Amino acid sequence: MLETALGYQLSQVTASPSAGAIDGWMASSNLSMPHGGVPAGPPGLVQPPVTPAFQKHPRTPPGGPGLEYHMAGSEHLMKRARVGPSDEVSFSGSTHPPNAYSLDGLPKTVIRLLNQGSNVMSMDFHPQQQTILLVGTNVGEISIWQVGSRERMIHKPFKVWDLSACSMPFQATLIEDAAVFVNRCIWGPDGSILGVAFSKHIVQIYTYNQSGNLRQHLEIDAHVGGVNDIAFAHPNEQPCVVTCGDDMTVKVWDTVAGRRLYTFEGHEAPVYSVYAHHKNRIPFIFSTAIDGKIKAWLYDSLGSRAEFDGPGLWCTTMAYSTDGTRLFSCGTSKEGEAHLVEWGESTGTIKKEYSGFTKRSVGVVQFDTTRNRFLAAGDEFQIKFWDMDSINMLTATDADDELPASPRLRFNKEGSLLAVTTKAFSDTFKANAESSKAVDMKPKIVDGADKTKKLEVPWYS
Repeated sequence: MLETALGYQLSQVTASPSAGAIDGWMASSNLSMPHGGVPAGPPGLVQPPVTPAFQKHPRTPPGGPGLEYHMAGSEHLMKRARVGPSDEVSFSGSTHPPNAYSLDGLPKTVIRLLNQGSNVMSMDFHPQQQTILLVGTNVGEISIWQVGSRERMIHKPFKVWDLSACSMPFQATLIEDAAVFVNRCIWGPDGSILGVAFSKHIVQIYTYNQSGNLRQHLEIDAHVGGVNDIAFAHPNEQPCVVTCGDDMTVKVWDTVAGRRLYTFEGHEAPVYSVYAHHKNRIPFIFSTAIDGKIKAWLYDSLGSRAEFDGPGLWCTTMAYSTDGTRLFSCGTSKEGEAHLVEWGESTGTIKKEYSGFTKRSVGVVQFDTTRNRFLAAGDEFQIKFWDMDSINMLTATDADDELPASPRLRFNKEGSLLAVTTKAFSDTFKANAESSKAVDMKPKIVDGADKTKKLEVPWYS
């Protein structure tokens, strides 16, 4: 999950929040009429917080309630948004005072190449063992790597654990086409659990211990179509997993028994991403759909609390800074225009937009944050870096010309490692000179200046 990768630890809320405690941006943004979240299971599984009195304004839905997204092109659209080779980067550097636009600490040196053997779709570092990397691929497999030793500790090919317990539509889908890929794989907040969202219907939850044992825990037939994203949350001391999918819904599940707690309805297009967070002791969820709509939800049945348009009006992901005080999103339009922005939470409007993207990105630009200071995004065969306080790009690296057009990337909790995907189906790690010496490597030094290289890379669909 994004919170885990950035070092954010979900707090355990024991008291209901007071009315009006949620930041004003939720109330002041373009609010939609509520779409009911459908509770599932007996009352009391999750104690809903006291709901602030949000003012609701009706919004006229666009022509046709999103039915076009369920046409045959929907699955292809999501594949274009998701599929592509991926690789990882690592670096370590000293801390810096705010507003000091120094390049120190940014990755300059490739120190690890991990040969996954298939296209990497998703990555996440363990929140405590920060050289342990979880990887999911385009053939449905997951792997767990020890970055320091280059050892692949665990490799699990895709397998349905109990087909008889799955829905008939899912069984029919597998008979028609058995190909399944990983849309997202994430660690839970303490690293004792991990979740995998697949391109067809299901989510699988594993338990993991420090000795490296991985055990099957839950298999959930979560959505009709693809499960596009997954996030762990802990509202009111209830361990949950949040999922979203092609069926235009967001769902919340109990991670102990796999019971569905809530179904949030109201999106009019497949839901591309979810992000679980809390503010002022109030847990909530952001969801983004491929029509560009961003919604915010509480863990109750009263519908979305806010709705606004993400830049690019297509595929958008959201993330907070490590300390949870600053909110960012990165979105890409169907025409390839990328938008990396910071949101003003008190107003629900864009506070700043960062420059430096190519005019037409290939695929969906991915991004991450680290150290309450840096932003990184994969674009134009490069990893590009910004200081959060400046809209101008700091620098970029091409990782020895090994990156695909829109590389995926993930920082570990401390920001000492950054993983990025390569076009050679391997994971590349970067470090500064100090850390590379510490691991007794002789890495190649990557020039920190801007580079633009156009390579012929096939588009995977």
